[in-house]
Amino acid sequence: MPRACARLALACLLAWLGVAPAAAMEPFRVSDVRVEGLQRIAAGTVFAYLPVKPGDVVDQRNLPQIVRDVYKTGFFKDVRLERDGSVLVISVVERPAISEINISGNKSIETDALLQGLKDIGLAAGRTFNRSVLDRIEQELRRQFFNLGKYGMVLESTVTPLERNRVAIDIVIAEGETARIKSINIIGNELFEEDDLLDEMELTTGNWLSFWTKDDQYSRQKLAGDLEKLRSYYLDRGHVDFQIDSTQVTITPDKRDVYITINIDEGHVHTLTDIRLAGDMVVEPSTLFPLIHLRRGEAFSRRDVVESTERISQVLADRGYAFANVNSIPEIDEDAKTVAVTFFIDPGKRAYVRRLNIRGNAKTRDEVVRREFRQIESAWLSSERIKLSRERAQRTGFFEDVSIETPAVPGSTDEVDVNVTVKEKPSGALLAGIGFSQSSGVLLNASITEANFLGTGKRVTLAFNNSSASTRYQVSYTNPYFTVDGISRGFDLSWQTTDFDEIDTADYRTDVGNVAMNFGLPLSEFNRFDFGMGVRRIKMKLGSSPSEEVMDFVEREGDEFINFELTGGWRHDSRDSAFFPRTGTLQRFTSELTVPGSDLSYYKIGYTHRLYVPVAGDLVFSANGEIGYGDGYSGTSALPIFENFFAGGPQSVRGFQAYSLGPRDSQGDPIGGNLKMVGNLELLFPPPALELEKTVRMAVFFDIGQVFDTTKEEYDFKASEFRYSAGVGASWLSPIGALTFSFGLPINDKEGDETEEFQFTFGTTF
Repeated sequence: MPRACARLALACLLAWLGVAPAAAMEPFRVSDVRVEGLQRIAAGTVFAYLPVKPGDVVDQRNLPQIVRDVYKTGFFKDVRLERDGSVLVISVVERPAISEINISGNKSIETDALLQGLKDIGLAAGRTFNRSVLDRIEQELRRQFFNLGKYGMVLESTVTPLERNRVAIDIVIAEGETARIKSINIIGNELFEEDDLLDEMELTTGNWLSFWTKDDQYSRQKLAGDLEKLRSYYLDRGHVDFQIDSTQVTITPDKRDVYITINIDEGHVHTLTDIRLAGDMVVEPSTLFPLIHLRRGEAFSRRDVVESTERISQVLADRGYAFANVNSIPEIDEDAKTVAVTFFIDPGKRAYVRRLNIRGNAKTRDEVVRREFRQIESAWLSSERIKLSRERAQRTGFFEDVSIETPAVPGSTDEVDVNVTVKEKPSGALLAGIGFSQSSGVLLNASITEANFLGTGKRVTLAFNNSSASTRYQVSYTNPYFTVDGISRGFDLSWQTTDFDEIDTADYRTDVGNVAMNFGLPLSEFNRFDFGMGVRRIKMKLGSSPSEEVMDFVEREGDEFINFELTGGWRHDSRDSAFFPRTGTLQRFTSELTVPGSDLSYYKIGYTHRLYVPVAGDLVFSANGEIGYGDGYSGTSALPIFENFFAGGPQSVRGFQAYSLGPRDSQGDPIGGNLKMVGNLELLFPPPALELEKTVRMAVFFDIGQVFDTTKEEYDFKASEFRYSAGVGASWLSPIGALTFSFGLPINDKEGDETEEFQFTFGTTF
């Protein structure tokens, strides 16, 4: 009886495995293997997984292994073994293939991203369908939407059989509403106000900007980041033993509201008792100690320790120790509530540069790149010089990207190569276009510019610009490295006609021809001194109804002049980008003087200072100040009328018409003045659509400015005469030209002021 039961159990087991009963599968030597039931899968795929081949003996001991190995392929939902004489027959039923996957209803996560995620875990069109994989995918999709706060999401998947053993998978998602945070409570804080702690967190209970920032939408990742910010807040204030005891996240039954409770243990404040340097002192301690911004007797700060470590590492890297390790080791005395910090320095070997290799410059000559590099061959490797060299190469404007690698030299322990890979961009431009400016009307322009002429880095320009108010022709040439020391030299030949009546100022016209030569002298990495000399011919033509001021000037000085001019200036530019900078300053000082022998004797000076400071995230604060002054000397009583300063308009005080601020002539038209003062405060930020952040920048602004004439009492400087405006604006680097627009509201406009709330320019440089 027991033997009969054992045979029956074995028969049932073999049947479950898809193996014929023992009586039908006696041991035999396999002469061949035949696979039946294949539709899409090649027989060779099955043979590759089989643990048996012709000539092997098959019995009940290895039959289960054969079935398991065929199942492992994942291609079949049923496998059976049979015997046909000495031939082993494997009968299979293939799993269906996935014909297509359709996802609908998803809004928070793009379909392409979901399909890629499904493909990574085994579900994609063309692959074999497996129900267990689909179940795991449903769980993963729910997890992803839960992480976005979509706790009310509903997912339904449908598998539709198709002909030729295929299936179509439809996944319908109903995301529901995002769970909003209704309350965040911090329990256990005694030394710090809860509001101060909540200000450190990204998650909030919502405000008037939450529709954009989404900071009231719960996310597990955001909460984890906020908990780390809380920890850092306390560690930076000496609470070394701070702990987060627990975090509770409660969701209401309708899955719309989230309540967060954070239980903390503030611990005690630990003071700093000692600061030590240890290790291999390749740099004098007197040089390193000033980099450690810690004070004995004050509360321990992890942030100050980390920043001090980074500064020490940077100094070592600048001196050739590119692979140095600086570890901060705190020694905590729990009884005395004190901390002693030791900075342990392991400099490693000093690395030297063997070769500077430049790649990718099919057009640009090697010397054009090399002359921008401050890291030279045979010198020790300096991370600061590498960084500066990369920035200088990018500022040339010849390359889309500059990447630098410093691989170790094979067989050497203290040498590296500096491999510079550049991606060139077209440096020449043949432009013909049309634009519009509210101040100048329709703009027609055409120019041929080659900024990297024949790969030498020299700039050549032929240009024509025309509008209803001005026409300009120009030919210019600049060699930025006229000498190996970086002294530049340039020539400029231009002719310009300006009708001032067309820009709603005094009724006269000027024809100006100019021939000039200029030089530039680098003073440092960010500072440059420019000077030049030139000859200008000016011809004035009166309009049909010129003002008394214009006629008085012509009667006094004449209407045709030849002036010999000297120009000089200083420029400091530490911005991180020429377009849409985030940090740095741009300062300019300019001067212009006509020398003896000129028909008119006058001078003009100007100073501009623009500052960019990152505030938080993508927000950037910008402050700009501009002042200009001019006057006559010797036989010229005042600044010539056609050299006057103007203010108002898109590039000055927005909300007021261009050129409209300041003194007016007897006809009531703006005539400009010899003193200009303008200031702008802006909060810059990218648009909500992240894909536009490199081409669009928005702004909230406050402008102030005015033009004065110090030679006339009624128009002399008065602080009460400044005009203010505020508003919003945007700049767009569009494919067909630059576009700027603003909506500015004058704050203190007075009677006679010409206001213009909406202003824009198109096709001009800004």
